[in-house]
Amino acid sequence: MACRPGSGLKNRRKTECIAVFGTGSDVGKSIVTTALCRFFADKGIRVAPFKAQNMSNNSGITAEGLEMGRAQIVQAEAAKIPPHVDMNPILLKPTSETGAQVVLFGKAIQNSTASEYHSRKKHLFHKACSALDRLSESYELIIMEGAGSCAEVNLMPHDIVNFRMAEYANARVILVADIHKGGVFAQIIGTLACLDQNQKDRIAGCIVNRFRGDISLFEDGVRWIEQKTKKKVFGVLPWYNHIKIEAEDSVVIESPKKVPLKKGDVPAIAVIRIPHISNFTDFDPISSLNGLDLYFIERLQPLSPFSAVIIPGSKNTRYDLNWLKSTRWSEKLVAYADQGGCILGICGGYQMMGTCVHDPNGLEGNPGTTEGLSLLPVETFLKAPKTTTLTQFVRQNIHGTGYEIHMGETVRENGEPMFSVLTRNSIACNDEDGCQVAGQRIMGTYIHGLFDTPGITKLWLDSIGLKNIDVSKIHGHAARDKEYDLLASHFEKHIDTNGIAKIVNIKI
Repeated sequence: MACRPGSGLKNRRKTECIAVFGTGSDVGKSIVTTALCRFFADKGIRVAPFKAQNMSNNSGITAEGLEMGRAQIVQAEAAKIPPHVDMNPILLKPTSETGAQVVLFGKAIQNSTASEYHSRKKHLFHKACSALDRLSESYELIIMEGAGSCAEVNLMPHDIVNFRMAEYANARVILVADIHKGGVFAQIIGTLACLDQNQKDRIAGCIVNRFRGDISLFEDGVRWIEQKTKKKVFGVLPWYNHIKIEAEDSVVIESPKKVPLKKGDVPAIAVIRIPHISNFTDFDPISSLNGLDLYFIERLQPLSPFSAVIIPGSKNTRYDLNWLKSTRWSEKLVAYADQGGCILGICGGYQMMGTCVHDPNGLEGNPGTTEGLSLLPVETFLKAPKTTTLTQFVRQNIHGTGYEIHMGETVRENGEPMFSVLTRNSIACNDEDGCQVAGQRIMGTYIHGLFDTPGITKLWLDSIGLKNIDVSKIHGHAARDKEYDLLASHFEKHIDTNGIAKIVNIKI
């Protein structure tokens, strides 16, 4: 099997392709793709991930300073290769219910409504095919991830990420279903019922994900699925709590409940779950620390029990700033700061903490100015082009590496910088980032991923009065790499990996 060339496209190398599709959203496609990437990489196979189109505000930066979905960055790490935008040629970053910023090969090209985007699907499909062809020149195996449900019949005529891409690549499909959601038999049978015969024939088998309890009790279920569908069940993945893989999308933190903290509880940090939250995985390293809890909160509640509050990144700063005001979170945050509370803003959150956010050209909506929270003496001017950099920085002689993704610039009128910037995209510079006031209780920065560096995490925890938290636990890439190993071991224990390798004629 090979990735076939399309109209005007030439593929120079035959490459095997497996497509991982789902019966719905958040069923485990990304996890299965990540597991397959690490499994095959461990077997000495040159493997790469690929997702033609990703819709997520959780993105990251490549070594070239280009933006792509974090899920594919995670999968590239699992495959033990550098991430490249060809692994996620099209990234849609939602800015409203009907609109999104379109990022093509790592660069923002336009804000688009759904209908405008659909009108460009033919052009974008060819771009995605060219990316897949380039990957096929360097890798033996490509693990292609689909999007949402692969059986959305109303979307199939414009599909560029599920079966149309699998057909182009001549990929065999593994269908992932989530038993935890309920109705797993209907998920699988219903999905197949919505497909035409060619699409059904492309499906090699399925994986049942997130099983709780005694897995032997589902053996009859496996037999029923195989008899009914004539498709192989490659295995049943049990629910796990001992593995932490970055989540692809903020659906995992939707509608968080109030946190009933009491005096004497474990110290806790709150992250405000704003409507257009981005890069929420910034806080994974904190959430893994012993003796410290981290909560995403959305509904108004007292902040005094928290050791610190974080305002995270946003894909629509002015909208989310107005949301803070309409929900009265702004009042809570200002009062919390006045009473000695500690607040950190990252990227869009940093912009909101200033005096004003100006958008003269309407990059995020209608042109205009929105008053900020006035927690920091900074003023933000939104403007193109988009800043996308891998950034090396230093704070109190502790060096760290993070990344920046933002529109415009923020001018510090007073206060002190939070970081000295040493390089951006490997180019040396002598710059400053962020702002801090009130004895380092109130801080803001553009840098994502700062908590991947243990020393930087320690400095911030010390500044908010949590000096006894142990940060010696591995952080960043080293910590993630350990989790990929755990995931691959879990996957290999419960899944017929030899059967999956056979569908693409790979010997392991």
